[in-house]
Amino acid sequence: MPRTVRTRTRRREGVAAKAAKGAAPDKRNDMTDFFELPERGEPQQPGASAYLLQEMQLYGHRPYDDEPDPRPLPCDRLAGGAVADIFDALAGCLVDTRIEPDLEDLLWNVVNIFHRAGERVERELDRNEQAQRELQREQDGSEIRSVELERAIAEGITMIERRDTMEFFRECAAEQFRIHARKAWQPRTGSRIRHQTMTAAIIDSRDFMDKRLREKAKALIPEGTRIAFSGGPACNDHRHIWSALDKVHARHADMVLMHGATPTGAERAAACWADTRGVPQVAFRPDWNRHKKAAPFKRNERMIDAMPAGLVVFSGTGIQDNLVDKARAFGIPVWDFRVPG
Repeated sequence: MPRTVRTRTRRREGVAAKAAKGAAPDKRNDMTDFFELPERGEPQQPGASAYLLQEMQLYGHRPYDDEPDPRPLPCDRLAGGAVADIFDALAGCLVDTRIEPDLEDLLWNVVNIFHRAGERVERELDRNEQAQRELQREQDGSEIRSVELERAIAEGITMIERRDTMEFFRECAAEQFRIHARKAWQPRTGSRIRHQTMTAAIIDSRDFMDKRLREKAKALIPEGTRIAFSGGPACNDHRHIWSALDKVHARHADMVLMHGATPTGAERAAACWADTRGVPQVAFRPDWNRHKKAAPFKRNERMIDAMPAGLVVFSGTGIQDNLVDKARAFGIPVWDFRVPG
């Protein structure tokens, strides 16, 4: 065979060998890839993208969470109707069933949902107030600090509107509770405060906080003629009680009713009267944990310390007798409706 032909043949064989070698699978690499694969049923570790998506879901941006909300407030007519529908649906579902004994407690908790929501917004408002104070101290004339303060003021105004809306829902729900349970709704702890709606025409942060402090003080200590009321839990003559309170209210149109918040008897009837007539009321609950058996008498002292303009008293126990004695010692007029025993 000529030399040139042998050379060409060798070249072709070399190319074919290389092609065959490249086409054949590499068993060593295949074994390595096989052992690197996770076993069947073994949980795979999430990658960086999965952690990123999880963080965005948990802590991502939520609209209106840290900025003023431009959306309007709910319509008061629709809100009141929605609350009435909630109570009607719940009562219609549970009446004449074995769950009816729990209906009053369930209805009470519906009102409490809005009450606690308002308290939560109030706590947010407290934090906003502290933030405004810090921003006031940090003002250096720069535009950035001024914008931050203006934003905090706008957020505070939005929180006030949210709080007032929750209180509106609570009052609507409390009225429905009175209709269905035939008793006034009262929180088991704390006060039932009604704040007055503030206007949005507030420019300066100091004016904002001063007005809020005045509003809070006015809600805790209502302005008007304070009338104390007391009666025993066995006194259930609600017609006589309402008639007496109507006469006092006719004399003092700005009346503020103070009572001991007993859940039964005369003081329950007085609380229902105040709810129906729209009269502000202040509940003086005895502190049993602190004063033990002396709690009702310590409560009487706190009522007298509030210096009411008069005391309306109905039949009861020695607690009512003690309150009458203290009132007369301070020269407070007493309207005594007790039945001699």
